[in-house]
Amino acid sequence: MISSELPATGDRITAVTLSLAFLPLAVPVSDAKVLTGRQKPLSEVACLFAEIESRDGHKGIGFSYSKRAGGLGLYAHAREVAPALIGEDPNDIAKAWTKLVWAGASVGRSGLATQAIAAMDIALWDMKAKRAGLPLAKLLGAHRDAVPCYNTSGGFLNARVEQILDNIDKAIAAGIGGIKIKVGQPDPAIDLRRVGAIHKHIDGRVPLMVDANQQWDRPTALRVGRSLESFGLVWIEEPLDAYDAEGHAQLAAALDTPIATGEMLTSVAEHWELIRHRSVDFIQPDAARVGGITQFLKIMAMGDQAHLAMAPHFAMEIHVHLAAAYPHNAWVEHFDWLDPLFNEKLETREGRMIVPDRSGLGCSLSGQARAWTVALETFS
Repeated sequence: MISSELPATGDRITAVTLSLAFLPLAVPVSDAKVLTGRQKPLSEVACLFAEIESRDGHKGIGFSYSKRAGGLGLYAHAREVAPALIGEDPNDIAKAWTKLVWAGASVGRSGLATQAIAAMDIALWDMKAKRAGLPLAKLLGAHRDAVPCYNTSGGFLNARVEQILDNIDKAIAAGIGGIKIKVGQPDPAIDLRRVGAIHKHIDGRVPLMVDANQQWDRPTALRVGRSLESFGLVWIEEPLDAYDAEGHAQLAAALDTPIATGEMLTSVAEHWELIRHRSVDFIQPDAARVGGITQFLKIMAMGDQAHLAMAPHFAMEIHVHLAAAYPHNAWVEHFDWLDPLFNEKLETREGRMIVPDRSGLGCSLSGQARAWTVALETFS
């Protein structure tokens, strides 16, 4: 047995179980990347789960994900590096992260590699918070018990305006405090008409944001951005290519409307480029993409020093805790897509998402998540 070979003192990781599940969407959705022909409609989300156990009987769960492509790659890379965790002290999370990234050093410290590592890193943080008997936000040091939240899943470009208006009313009635809709049509005039109709319907009840999903060039972003100024948007998201730090900086300086981006980046270094160029007003890291909570905390520290607002991308089950621990203005994105994967549901009330009072992340895998699982392996 592996446990008999472990050091006698201190807790040790004895098992890592990895699983891959494909979550189907009820209706395939399209954003600007589909309309420009760069991607196909999104019909499913690949979810990589990591369940970690220790000799002292502690357990943690974490996950990362991929859309359209990459799920099998995430699982394959995680399988290769996961054995490196066996025998490590689960409390030494930064050490474990470094060991994992060096185990797969040939494929680098960003991209698919860090997204595969993220699931295990998040599981270790979940375990640490559970051991302490605290919600993750409290373990990190929460600044608030509830975080302003906005809905995205009801505002995709495949939906007609009438359907979006209905989705907006349902979201507001459910206690959600902001609405984000997709833009980036090949004809910007269509975007402006849609935004105008939605802005009129909201009538000041909640704030409004828009997301172009990287599909404008610099001149178009400036021109459309100026046309959007009159709507008083909270932000314009991903107006340019995710890696165009200089272009985002120029746009941020030229427009009154705040700029938000960062969700597609997969390393701390890439977020630093946005921050040092003053490219964003709202930084939007995704813990599942940057390598987990260990790396996300570094981005939080840099964002704090730059006095940026923060709006983490997707995965609200993780990000409600991280947004609650951020010292400046923070939003959390409400997506109901992942709801079937977990036994517990997050609560929204009076425009905010409530930080769960359960220990750790406060979620456990559902029977449906197990039913959608296509691959599973345990290392011990």
